[in-house]
Amino acid sequence: MKDVQNELDNRNMPINKVGIKDLRYPITVLDRQKSVQHTVATINMYVDLPHQYKGTHMSRFVEMLHVLQPEISVKRVSKILEKMREYLQADSAHIEIYFPYFIEKIAPVSDSRGFMDYDCRFMGSSYSTGETDIVTEVRVPITSVCPCSKEISDYGAHNQRGEVTLAIRFNKFIWIEDLIELVEKCASCELYSVLKRVDEKYVTESAFQNPKFVEDIVRDIALELKKNNDIKWFSVSAENFESIHHHSAYAQITS
Repeated sequence: MKDVQNELDNRNMPINKVGIKDLRYPITVLDRQKSVQHTVATINMYVDLPHQYKGTHMSRFVEMLHVLQPEISVKRVSKILEKMREYLQADSAHIEIYFPYFIEKIAPVSDSRGFMDYDCRFMGSSYSTGETDIVTEVRVPITSVCPCSKEISDYGAHNQRGEVTLAIRFNKFIWIEDLIELVEKCASCELYSVLKRVDEKYVTESAFQNPKFVEDIVRDIALELKKNNDIKWFSVSAENFESIHHHSAYAQITS
């Protein structure tokens, strides 16, 4: 049959990225406690396209994922990128994998159990020069109490739910759970899916005794990251969904 994609294109215009977006696909992720965790990812996959080709073979992206049956880890992402370049005869390949990751958490007083979900992402690029770049990202919901509100009020202080986004490049494998725990300990208090009254009392008072601005949160996380020699780059941001303002508070550090 005629292969239109392989026909020559005379516009002399290379394309940086061409591929597929928003493919939902079952994946397996490494789990610190249970070895592996099954979840569903949304995947974007791209390659470059030289100026002389009319199009790429879109079906090959999905076909390749099915053959590889991906367990998603840094090593596996690198392999997928390598295969993408090889299979699609490209100089560069890129992949973005978004997925929910679940961790069972135990309430601090009642020991009630429930699952928290965290949005995670792997982003990877591979080039014909041999260079491969992988970034791991987690988004962690948190609680923060405003230090200024606590200081100036006769009683109480305003608090809000926030979200920290942490992205890293590393030399040595780091568990998703380790990144989440690092973020949570730098907030005013962490979140739980199940809380009894005794737990509500505990987390409310714990947060009140540990007030933090978004600036405090990103600085404390950055200091912890700098202690880890296995992390070679990071970007951390915190956004508080303010309870007494019609806007969010935001801070970011990249190193």
